[in-house]
Amino acid sequence: MSQTSSRRLEVDVAVIGAGSAGMSAYRAAVKQGARTVLIESGEYGTTCARHACMPSKLLIAAANALHDTTLLDGFGIALDAPPRVDETRVLERVRRERDRFAGLVVDEVATFPAADKLRGLARFLSDTVLQVGDDTEVHARASVIATGGAAVIPEEYRVLGPTLVTSDDVFEWRTLPRRLAVVGTGVIAIELGQALSRLGVDVTMFGKGGGIASISDPKVADYALRRFTREFPIHQHAEVHAALRADGRAELRFADAQGVARCETYDFVLMATGRAPNLKKLSLENTSVRCDAHGVPLFDPDTLQCLSERTGRDAAAHPGAGAPIFIAGDANHQRPWLNDASNEGRIAGEGAVRWPAAVPQSRPVVLSLVFCDPGVLMAGQPLSALDPDAIVIGEVSFENQGRSRVTQRNHGLLRVYADLRTGHLLGAEGIAPAGEHLGHLIAWCVQQRMTLDQILTMPFYHPVFEEGLRTALRDAAKARFRAHPCADPSLSDAVGA
Repeated sequence: MSQTSSRRLEVDVAVIGAGSAGMSAYRAAVKQGARTVLIESGEYGTTCARHACMPSKLLIAAANALHDTTLLDGFGIALDAPPRVDETRVLERVRRERDRFAGLVVDEVATFPAADKLRGLARFLSDTVLQVGDDTEVHARASVIATGGAAVIPEEYRVLGPTLVTSDDVFEWRTLPRRLAVVGTGVIAIELGQALSRLGVDVTMFGKGGGIASISDPKVADYALRRFTREFPIHQHAEVHAALRADGRAELRFADAQGVARCETYDFVLMATGRAPNLKKLSLENTSVRCDAHGVPLFDPDTLQCLSERTGRDAAAHPGAGAPIFIAGDANHQRPWLNDASNEGRIAGEGAVRWPAAVPQSRPVVLSLVFCDPGVLMAGQPLSALDPDAIVIGEVSFENQGRSRVTQRNHGLLRVYADLRTGHLLGAEGIAPAGEHLGHLIAWCVQQRMTLDQILTMPFYHPVFEEGLRTALRDAAKARFRAHPCADPSLSDAVGA
């Protein structure tokens, strides 16, 4: 026992972090009858409820409600006066509902037995021993790392001081800024950038690698970029030379896509370049865990068990060269979505109980959604993960799709990918009205290993957005028949072109 510890706990499983993954891991381990402790150094309440999914969707809902009024004239409906944004009330509602969602999580944690909860910073002394705070040493047969992630802030921007914010800070604003620079073009950047722009903030977005909303399909990415730049400027390949503070505001000096030097000032710079795992304080160097160049543990994706540095005789005692340590949720930097974090927590919790006989478990297919307008979706395998010579692609534009035109939401492009030989649907990427619903349908079909023709025998009502998906599936089926004439085109053509 370390000199600073005054008590020692013997447990089966120690879970570090009480977020979505950690709570799920705790529940799974307890359900298996394991003596389990849940360790948390910060406030209870998940990242999703406090800083991400829920408050961002509240802000987006307000922004889209305002944007919908711009469609009224197209329906022949006139407002007596233009709508006015009471930004104080908008932001008050975001915080009020955010706090309610977070409170529900805190209430759930309150139901866990007091003996199962430890408060304090945890660090590894060895594979099976954790120091928690200054006074507790936890000896666990196995542990689950579920410490979540934090916003990445490049060092060159830290000079901006209070004018530099992350998504954690936005929801604490009492009023909206007039001008905002968003650094990043990923999911968080697009969601918050578009919402704030629709609420009246002058938004400018800065990218670096040329990507947009994590879309890998070039045609979909190009469509999305053209669509978003109709609402706010995006410097996709901007080279920011300097970030400075000037008269209480942020100043960015950069070269635009044409190489023209520019200098602009903003009330705030929103850093949205992604999140990194919270791992630095865990003292993983005291364990046998193997880490990559960024300090993130290497792990078996089927069991979430961390790989070990052990070799020879010790490796034989630890199947798969694994350590008695599992990692789940944002901490493993693999699938940063709440639904996956909860599922991973369950897998890791069950694996920790079963260690050293952790059993590989099937994972749901990937489903990623961006809550922008139109919505961005990626379900199953993205185009970048597929062999272009082994697939067929079908697509649909929503610009002339029936329900889309009825609702004045006729913007979007959906592309579906199918196996050339078998006709199985493999995945899709798109930007589309009702994108969140289309994404779910596609993910379910991929997970059920359905073929194009099987899906096309399913009911499609009229007129609905889902008819756009049917058009894309038909397009893929026809492409497959052209490339693979032994395929039966009858079903894909049965309901017309």
